[in-house]
Amino acid sequence: MRSSENEKAPYVARVESIEADVKGNVKVRVRWYYRPEESMGGRRQFHGVKELFLSDHYDTQSAHTIEDKCIVHTFKNYTKLEDVGPEDYFCRFEYKAATGGFTPDRVAVYCKCEMPYNPDDLMVQCEACKDWYHPACLNMTIEQAKQLDKFMCDECSSLDAKRPHKMSSASSLANGKNLIHAPAKKNPVVLNLKSSDEKL
Repeated sequence: MRSSENEKAPYVARVESIEADVKGNVKVRVRWYYRPEESMGGRRQFHGVKELFLSDHYDTQSAHTIEDKCIVHTFKNYTKLEDVGPEDYFCRFEYKAATGGFTPDRVAVYCKCEMPYNPDDLMVQCEACKDWYHPACLNMTIEQAKQLDKFMCDECSSLDAKRPHKMSSASSLANGKNLIHAPAKKNPVVLNLKSSDEKL
């Protein structure tokens, strides 16, 4: 939907119903999506560029304010997209505008930094424990991560040192293109999103 400020990104809403009055004026009842920076907590490191929150904020607007159609995917479906177009967004949380609360209020975390998955960030998976890591958290560049054939985290690497076979650790790189990007649901550690004191 068209923003009143030209340089601002358009608003995104889900059309709930369409009605016309006796004069032929068409109105749409919408449920707003919020961008992370529009929420009480603001944008955090793990929020994707195309991430939206489905809010409990409903409104009625003129149909003339609709600019175009977009697709708001589930988080899981978004991470499976081959090509993300300008019309593609994703939603993994519902947002209560009045209280700043989220549903779900907990989310799986990954890596040493214990952050939720951001689909914009490259991650590599340990061949042994299957945990996911950001290259930067392993003191590795993205270019180095892209060259990994196989990867084993430092913890698994030290456990594996006694075995005859050896995989690449965070400090030793191998050639190849086994680049792994999107973590599956794995880590039982969760980030609590309830705290209103914490920036989201």
